Amino acid sequence: MSDHSFGPLEPDHVYHVFNRGNNRQNVFFRDWDYRLFLMRFPRFVDPVAELYAYCLLPNHFHMLLRVRSAQELMPGLLHKDVGRKKRVRSAEDYVSDQLSNWFNSYTRTTNKYLGRDGNLFKRPFQRKEVYSLAYFKQVVRYVHLNPQHHGLVHDFRLWPYSSYGEMLGDGDALVQRSVVLGLFGGVEGFRAWHERGLGGGDGEWNWEGE
Repeated sequence: MSDHSFGPLEPDHVYHVFNRGNNRQNVFFRDWDYRLFLMRFPRFVDPVAELYAYCLLPNHFHMLLRVRSAQELMPGLLHKDVGRKKRVRSAEDYVSDQLSNWFNSYTRTTNKYLGRDGNLFKRPFQRKEVYSLAYFKQVVRYVHLNPQHHGLVHDFRLWPYSSYGEMLGDGDALVQRSVVLGLFGGVEGFRAWHERGLGGGDGEWNWEGE
């Protein structure tokens, strides 16, 4: 499972989307950078996808999302085509463009702050289709345990820039909390699944090259 896919993001499919900085450089530098990246999610990504899990680390990020159905995508796609001489965009192009616009918007703001030019993130961003419930659950755990795997914290639950805390809270959330928790049988099942991975016995760190 080490091959990284750059195929289209198809409607009604679930994907693990991830990317890192150019030359493995950092892409998040301050607490504000992490928050800015997430604050711009609703504007760019909500129209095209639902978010199930995320984790932001200094030099890369992970997201688990479902691309909206073709019917859900159509209004936004038609709006984007207004004023074009001819319609050349597909739903898949629209989705990829929205995610790219999110990354680019964040990059422009960060570059201005840092006084730099050029891309922060590698291009194109990477994605792998999540084709089963078992795989979905594995990705959720992988995403949330990533900071501990990389030695950023001794306990992944302490990392402030992931959706793990959102899942256990009751306030506003970027993620589809009720959907995800339902797939784990509720909060206790969600907690237990993550604790099961702490011993590294499931081999989840052997894939994605991260």
